[in-house]
Amino acid sequence: MMETAAPGTVLERLFCFQCRHQPSLSRYPIMRRASCLAYGLLGWLLVAGTACQKSKPAPFVPPVVTPPATSTTFVNPLLASGPDPWVYQKDGFYYYMHTLNDRLAIWKTAAMSSLGSTVSKTVWSPPGSGNASGNLWAPELYFLDGKWYIYYSAGPAGTDLGRQRTWVLENSAADPTTGTWVDKGRIFSSPEDFWAIDGTVLEQNGKRYFIWSGHNGIDAIQRIYISQMSNPWTLVGPRVELSHPEYAWENVGPPYVNEGPEILKHGNKTFLVYSASFCGTDQYTLGLLTADATADPMLLASWKKSDKPIFSQNPGNRAYATGHNSFFKSKDGQEDWIIYHANSNPNEGCVEKRNPRMQKFTWNTDGTPNFGIPVAISTPLAKPSGE
Repeated sequence: MMETAAPGTVLERLFCFQCRHQPSLSRYPIMRRASCLAYGLLGWLLVAGTACQKSKPAPFVPPVVTPPATSTTFVNPLLASGPDPWVYQKDGFYYYMHTLNDRLAIWKTAAMSSLGSTVSKTVWSPPGSGNASGNLWAPELYFLDGKWYIYYSAGPAGTDLGRQRTWVLENSAADPTTGTWVDKGRIFSSPEDFWAIDGTVLEQNGKRYFIWSGHNGIDAIQRIYISQMSNPWTLVGPRVELSHPEYAWENVGPPYVNEGPEILKHGNKTFLVYSASFCGTDQYTLGLLTADATADPMLLASWKKSDKPIFSQNPGNRAYATGHNSFFKSKDGQEDWIIYHANSNPNEGCVEKRNPRMQKFTWNTDGTPNFGIPVAISTPLAKPSGE
């Protein structure tokens, strides 16, 4: 039987320095010895083979360290959850909000592609009880008349959603993530004070209008209404119905729904993009109303309704229930972007699995928006220009 070398032999001392740099082997003596002897034999052969050569040691060349490249792309979804996404731009910043149900929070970022690494700030928590203590939905943030305003839907806490109304908060701070938010109460159309959610603001012809989704007091069909505003928290005059579910793609439910109205202006046109069909179905989609930019928006005749959806689910790209959206410009003002929520799998319903996604869009020759198809999740997309 061959006698093994004792620990600390010349061979090991010469060539086992490698073992000191392998802490994982130091926990296993047998493996360490085997590794050391292997290194020793290899080293002995190298020494024997080069003993007669009088070459100078090679000069030390420091390793080349390549700095990490700056990424120019992002992927959807932007966040793991984010129903009813909303974006407002001011002074070089984007202010993002979405439905959180139990509070209102703002994400402030200089780049929308960085939303996922942005920390949110809770700016409003509802009272413990009362008519706006729960089910806080679809907040929208605006800077109007020198102050910040948040419009949001809420009702009593619990599962009875039949008492949802729209409420207003005001903040005089320069930055909406700071300062104090003051409850301005409910914004509603009297005497037609019915279920009302998803409020948004339109400014046209030097006047301001509030547009929302609500009931008519007779049935549970959700319709799009408009009313003029006398100030950011008060409606005056009548409310006018602009749209209700008519086409098959608007009537996937029940309930039968037109909701989430959003305003988009381009050229000499004003577009009202809305969500149609029940949000709990995969067929939740976007519809379009079009008016001239100088028309009276209170007149139903001013609006033309598209008979086809303008943005729909795409199962191949894992985009289901594509709806409730917002719009923003790229950092340099050269590109138009849509942000919307969708589910990543079928039959995921109208809950927190809905996640926010964004993509650039273009314009058709007739001036209408062309949103294309929902881009597949995890697909690298070029960041908005200027970021």
